Amino acid sequence: MTSFDLSAFLPYQIANAANKICRELEHEFQDKFDISISEWNVLVRLSQGGPISVREISAHVNMDKSKISRATSRLEISGYVSKRIDKKDRRLVSLAMTDKGRTTFAELARVADNYQARLDKQLGQKAPPLVSGLKQLMQ
Repeated sequence: MTSFDLSAFLPYQIANAANKICRELEHEFQDKFDISISEWNVLVRLSQGGPISVREISAHVNMDKSKISRATSRLEISGYVSKRIDKKDRRLVSLAMTDKGRTTFAELARVADNYQARLDKQLGQKAPPLVSGLKQLMQ
């Protein structure tokens, strides 16, 4: 038997905290907008610029292409994004937010900002060093 304590293992703690936060935020998104965290990640990326490909989204968010494809398909069905197939290479698909997507994203961003404020309040003075440490780990 080993003396290894999983509950004290930092990667385990970070993963559990991230999962808990994502579940809570997704619950709010699902209740109000019927949008998953995967769909939120796609919308966030699309909100930061013009049309973009699934490949480009995959390079900027921590999701595989198949998960992004499923999320974008659902977003398209819901009217939040539009897809355009590249005329030269039909394998390439360009995504853009629709007016409905931009309006909904603005509301989602308010929910996310409120969630962030609750986290900041819960953490108090511990928030800035935590954010700094997480940024350092993500470099």
